[in-house]
Amino acid sequence: MIHLQKPQLLQMLETSLRNSLPESLKAYGTIFHMYHGNPFNLKAVVDKWPDFSTVVACPQEQEMTDNFDHYTNTYLIYSKDLNKCQEFLATSDIINWKQHLQIQSTQGSLDEVIQNLAASKSVKVKRTECVLYMMPDTAKKLVPSLLETMNLPPQPVKSNAINQEMFKPSTMDVAHAPLVNKFWHFGGNERSQRFIERCIRTFPSLCLLGPDGSPVSWFLMDHTGELRMGATVPEYRNHGLISYLSFKQREALNKLGFPLYCHTDKSNKIVQKLGGTQGFVPMPCDWNQWNCVPLGSEL
Repeated sequence: MIHLQKPQLLQMLETSLRNSLPESLKAYGTIFHMYHGNPFNLKAVVDKWPDFSTVVACPQEQEMTDNFDHYTNTYLIYSKDLNKCQEFLATSDIINWKQHLQIQSTQGSLDEVIQNLAASKSVKVKRTECVLYMMPDTAKKLVPSLLETMNLPPQPVKSNAINQEMFKPSTMDVAHAPLVNKFWHFGGNERSQRFIERCIRTFPSLCLLGPDGSPVSWFLMDHTGELRMGATVPEYRNHGLISYLSFKQREALNKLGFPLYCHTDKSNKIVQKLGGTQGFVPMPCDWNQWNCVPLGSEL
């Protein structure tokens, strides 16, 4: 097990993961932000170097002090060899299976590895599979060959203007975290709110304030650089607000050079329709999350 810390090594790892896109997307996005400042204080571990087969990105040990905080206790994994991956994860202590944790990957083939490891560690696993998208400019830059094989509609026009008298563009504040937490599909609890607060403090965000000065629509990034936690409060839906924000957020983050991607539930046809009108590029691989809970430690 080798811990990559030096910037030049993280840059080499980023380049290597880029060559494995889109299946390496979750790991690639994480390593990208680690190399560009590491704002979430993560670490990257490989089984060997430079010819690695498996990479794991996760928080430093001192960050994972709450055994029940699976939002913080998150591991991003990509592997070129599933057999070697299972051996590496089984024989190293990189994953603390005694904690409630998440494993995220855009590599669905990891499911058998994770299920096998969980069974050997007496851990219960719940897998979530979602549709994975890359934003148009990111796809053009990172996976141009993939775009050539896809029959995509013409690029979307700019979003319609919003009522500037009613809605004011702004950035999110930590005080807005309870509102985001209320509408986040994976949230709704104290630990998720702390995670949201950290995302707001750490990464660029965008929202629209309503007539009373509170956010009515927003987009946030998580620690892997993914655009997540986007929502509009019910009373202001069907006003085109999330489309407007999506366009503006992507415009701002593209200028920073960020790789932009997102996911949505396979049953969420509304967001999938939005993705089509906004030119989101569907990936041939899925977004995957495995929630792991040690047997006997359920909350």
